[in-house]
Amino acid sequence: MFAVEMKGIKKSFSANYVLKDVNFTVEKGSIHALLGENGAGKSTLMNILGNILHKDDGQILVYGESFDDKKIAFIHQELSLVNDLNIFENLYLGKELKKGFLLDKKTMSHRASEVLGRMGVDINPYTMVSELNPSYKQITEIARALLKEAQVIIMDEPTTSLTEVETELIFNVMRTLRDQGISLIFISHKLNEVLEVCDSYTILRDGEVVATGKVSEELTEKDLSTHMVGEEVNTEGIYKTRELGEVILEIKNMSKEREYKNVNLNLRKGEVLGVTGLLGDGRTELFASVYGANPPYEGKVIIEGKEVKMRGTHTAMTNKIAYVPKNRKENGIIADLNIKENLALSVLSKIQSFGILKNSTLEKLTNDYVKKLDIKAGDTNNLITSLSGGNQQKIVLAKALCSNPSVVILDNPTQGVDVGAKMEIYRQIISLSEQGYSFIILSNEVPELQRTCDRVYVMFQGEIRQEFNREEMTEENIMLISTGGKL
Repeated sequence: MFAVEMKGIKKSFSANYVLKDVNFTVEKGSIHALLGENGAGKSTLMNILGNILHKDDGQILVYGESFDDKKIAFIHQELSLVNDLNIFENLYLGKELKKGFLLDKKTMSHRASEVLGRMGVDINPYTMVSELNPSYKQITEIARALLKEAQVIIMDEPTTSLTEVETELIFNVMRTLRDQGISLIFISHKLNEVLEVCDSYTILRDGEVVATGKVSEELTEKDLSTHMVGEEVNTEGIYKTRELGEVILEIKNMSKEREYKNVNLNLRKGEVLGVTGLLGDGRTELFASVYGANPPYEGKVIIEGKEVKMRGTHTAMTNKIAYVPKNRKENGIIADLNIKENLALSVLSKIQSFGILKNSTLEKLTNDYVKKLDIKAGDTNNLITSLSGGNQQKIVLAKALCSNPSVVILDNPTQGVDVGAKMEIYRQIISLSEQGYSFIILSNEVPELQRTCDRVYVMFQGEIRQEFNREEMTEENIMLISTGGKL
């Protein structure tokens, strides 16, 4: 039996036809991948299934009956949890149980424990959401879906900001629910994850289904990416050997209690340097300190031979250091501003006169980076939230680059970005490094590091445990050191 049948679905916005006669089916008790480049129509199709948007034409059946959105739960990439509440309070938010005039906390916490146990997760429902790592926040969202007795759960990029350990936890929960008869729709740009966890797939391109089928041992990432892009994706030849300049940034004996300790590393002009590890490795906290966003710290940050005390982000910007954070929604964009304004946030003081933006300068700056990074944006006066996740990420990258930095720190730079856009961003990084820009890439994805980096540092429990050159940065070597092993 099909849990979901969407037949002949059509949707347009003005003259823009986003979905063109789409047929999409999901079997009961399966994990089904929905794939496609940014702008292919995935979000629109799922927003229709989640009853957020109305279709123009077509039919939707849920378990063979007329559409019932009560059986559908949509877990968006931007989680809708309240950090200042605990787990069971989030699960029952807006639907609290009461005993007389008082909240029935005992019953709510008991039922929350039952739902978490159903997923094979052992965690105290009184735990504050602010204390949870990203994987347990995802699990809390899934628990809320189960509490409303959803039979189909849509998961939009659930592993975007997760480490490998956190991702495996989510996958185990997904498999457990599948075995209980729940159907899951998995939207992701990480094709290796699709092959690992999904039973079947559907690929959209330009609003049309171009491929659908079962996930098998014969299916490869290359097969999927070719369908998504419409041609074979060239992942080779991105990295180029370059002559590197003098050391531009040094970190000496940097420590911060419970976050990182005794870190020493250096970065040369025109170099692309990778830093990787697993959950709790400390790299994000370390480079937040380097950018002045995580003071105080012990040790030295030396820029072009001179020690600089990083007391705030203004210090980093003054010293031509830019930072692209890993959580785009919380730290990378301002949802209430348009595309142009978001792109220019780092240089507003340079393109204004007496507090008024010079629109012609802003327009030129925006058009230059839209072209340079191949950003798909129809009207740059629209809100940043009108863009797909991948194009929003490109705007965040453009915002960092337009301040003309010497050093750019990229924390998980291709999160939520499709395979074609990823390769374009990688090529841009290499091209800019040839022009003298220096990059530090913080990433869990070894292929990303292999395609871009000259060297890689591997961290474990807040310390740098190993430095690898290009020939040495294999998945085996990096994983061994990331898990505390030795070569």
